[in-house]
Amino acid sequence: MSLLNDDSLAIAQALCAEAGQPEAVALEQLAGGKNNRVFLVRTQKGPPVVMKRYHVDARDTRDRLAHEWAFLSYVWERGVRNVPRPLVRDARHATALYSHVAGRRLSAAEISESLVDQAADFIIAANAAPRHPGELPPGSESCFSVAAHVETVDRRVARLATLDETAPRRAEAEGLIETHLLPVWQHVRASIVSHFGAAIDDLLPPEENCVSPSDFGFHNALVDDKDRAAFIDFEYAGRDDPAKLVCDFFCCPEIQVPIRFHQAFVQRLVDGLQLDDAFVMRCNRLLDAYRVKWACIILNDFLPLGAARREFANGGERAARCEAQLEKATLKLSEITTN
Repeated sequence: MSLLNDDSLAIAQALCAEAGQPEAVALEQLAGGKNNRVFLVRTQKGPPVVMKRYHVDARDTRDRLAHEWAFLSYVWERGVRNVPRPLVRDARHATALYSHVAGRRLSAAEISESLVDQAADFIIAANAAPRHPGELPPGSESCFSVAAHVETVDRRVARLATLDETAPRRAEAEGLIETHLLPVWQHVRASIVSHFGAAIDDLLPPEENCVSPSDFGFHNALVDDKDRAAFIDFEYAGRDDPAKLVCDFFCCPEIQVPIRFHQAFVQRLVDGLQLDDAFVMRCNRLLDAYRVKWACIILNDFLPLGAARREFANGGERAARCEAQLEKATLKLSEITTN
């Protein structure tokens, strides 16, 4: 943790006062934020709370604060308690105050059947009756047809044509994209288009939409001393295809969920959300597309906007980040078999 000297303490004090919390007396910036700054707010006579300051950039139109606030408000109203409670927000400063969720971060080696079941239970609870996903805005890169899934990856791939000229190891990233990522995506894309045919444009029925945390995985989880999981970080959340949630859950490279849990996780959602065989088909057929998507996301450090967000959240060490991201993107693409 590190102390930060800017206007954050004054903002925390104002938010605590508005939320009826004890006076904020000190801040500690928490490690791990990639698109925002997260602070543990020490208070005068009460438990700590958490303040998030969200990255704002004219090149990125998504309102991270609004999405997280809407999702947490929605699930909190339905009795979900293994998430932070939204306390107060300040849109002018792109900042919000939340209850503090105690726990420790997980390692990939700790991912177990029990934890994966808890993740499924969380999704089912978030979609408990009265289930009204239409009350939430579409999630980030939401998809309501198979064609939309394909187009999402198309856009991610296209962005890689504009690598930052100043990015460390730019030539190596360019080589990986040209000789590996692009050919793999062409193969995967053609397979999806061929399989779904004319049905690729069919819209998902509204009743099959889900309330999705979007960037969902154990990289955004904390566990207590009894291995009970709580979930955090919902700035991409909203209404979406549950198959997208599943694919992201198993493709996100940070604390990756072993693929051996895929079938059981899908079946838990089928049973808990009354989903059909078409959902199962999307979960299986789109998995490689999401591996390509996540390879693109991993390479965001080579893009101007992605680098700006990382610098805002935790400045410095871009060369080391770029080197690590090249290795991660290569590993992610190796999960795809194109034979």
